Amino acid sequence: MITFLIGFAILIIGGYFYAKLSVKLFQPVDGPTPAYTKQDNVDFVPMGKWRNLLINLLNIAGTGPILGPIQGVLFGPIAFLTIPVGCVLGGAVHDYWCGMISLRNGGDQMPALVKKFLGKGISKVYFVFLVLLLMLVGVVFVYTPGDLFVGQVLNMTAESSGYWGVTILVFAVIFAYYIIATMMPIDRIIGKVYPIFGLILFLAALGIFLVTMLGAASGRYVLNEIWDGIPAWAYTGVLNPSDPRYIPTFFVTVACGIVSGFHSSQVTLVSRTLQKETEGTAIFFGMMCVEGFIAMCWAAGAMVVYNMGMTGNATQVVGMISKEMLSVFWVVPVASVIVLPITSGDTAFRAVRILIQDALHIPKTKRNNLLIGLCIFIGGALLLVWAKVSADGFNILWRYFGFANQTIAVFTFTVIAMYMMRKDLPFLIGLVPGMFYLFIVTSFILHQEIGFHISNWNICYAIGVALTAVYTVVLWRFGRRKRRELGLLKDDGKE
Repeated sequence: MITFLIGFAILIIGGYFYAKLSVKLFQPVDGPTPAYTKQDNVDFVPMGKWRNLLINLLNIAGTGPILGPIQGVLFGPIAFLTIPVGCVLGGAVHDYWCGMISLRNGGDQMPALVKKFLGKGISKVYFVFLVLLLMLVGVVFVYTPGDLFVGQVLNMTAESSGYWGVTILVFAVIFAYYIIATMMPIDRIIGKVYPIFGLILFLAALGIFLVTMLGAASGRYVLNEIWDGIPAWAYTGVLNPSDPRYIPTFFVTVACGIVSGFHSSQVTLVSRTLQKETEGTAIFFGMMCVEGFIAMCWAAGAMVVYNMGMTGNATQVVGMISKEMLSVFWVVPVASVIVLPITSGDTAFRAVRILIQDALHIPKTKRNNLLIGLCIFIGGALLLVWAKVSADGFNILWRYFGFANQTIAVFTFTVIAMYMMRKDLPFLIGLVPGMFYLFIVTSFILHQEIGFHISNWNICYAIGVALTAVYTVVLWRFGRRKRRELGLLKDDGKE
């Protein structure tokens, strides 16, 4: 319990002071925001601070800060320290600076920001990873709500009569909604009620936090301490040969709650609705810290049920935690975890369609929308079938979702570092997290079977360090050249 409370203190106190530092460096102004200068009552619409707080939290906190930490805490109580430190130094910085840079650049989205700050060539590479990420987001957000509904609400298992037929039907209904959402703004209907589920999601995390603290204090629940060693149920090289290393696997598994590249596609949308730049601190930095809190709560709940001898995949553990912690109210958080990813999944698939149409200059007619959407959904359905029938399908799917997610985060941190270089700010705030996550994603994909399948971790680490060094040198030289062009450096002939 002490390890958890230390992590909680790091999240609150560290988040408060690091937010102040970010504000001091960025220096928000009172001038008109894009919500007013580009107001179109569609994308650019001034909205109140509290509404934006809730919207941004909904956008970034679906199943990510639940399923990721449930798997991540299998590495032991070190997760209680890594989540808050990563959230403050990485995730909150990522979300705040990305959102504020977009705000200062007329509400531009990430593809435009990558092209502006990193160049046209890099923007093409970014496009590929962005499409991959959004496809994986869409598939994950069909799998998790469907699996939860069948397993927890209908209480069916793979051994139940008719399980596969019901599961296919549920997945088909979700996909049908996504297809309809491609043709019309049906999300406006659900949009009227899903903020309520977002509030429930936070209250559920708060309930798990309070019940866990009381249970741990009374001795009913066990929260392992970091100095007690690795719990018997935790990942080890013997019990789980596919995950023998905390670095990089943990940081790919636990994306939301620490650092999530997907957030860059969401905070830039919210940047178009802020009435004041000063609101960005709470909306971007603050809500990421709230997501970190949600992640820590579900990680703690998972540790409790693991210590009680309960096992299962991530979606099954959601039900176990809810039933153990919230008693007769267990269905409430489960329902919110079912609804929220659906409202995000349709956005992900729609974004893929729009990106492809823009890249190939395909007119946005209803017929084209449907045809391209169907092609995307067929690919997503095939990936979903593989993930469901494969014994370790969801875990693999989640890790590659995490890999694409964290790769996108590297691009975002690079944009942040370049922006700070151009403004003559201490750019290490953005550069260091970018270096760390470049090492994480490269060493991870080098080792994975679906990647380069290099079994020797030392080789993976060495290549990761080398690529990170090259990245740092190239970015440094590129940044110096840009600073010289802006007159921030004297032309000393050095690159």
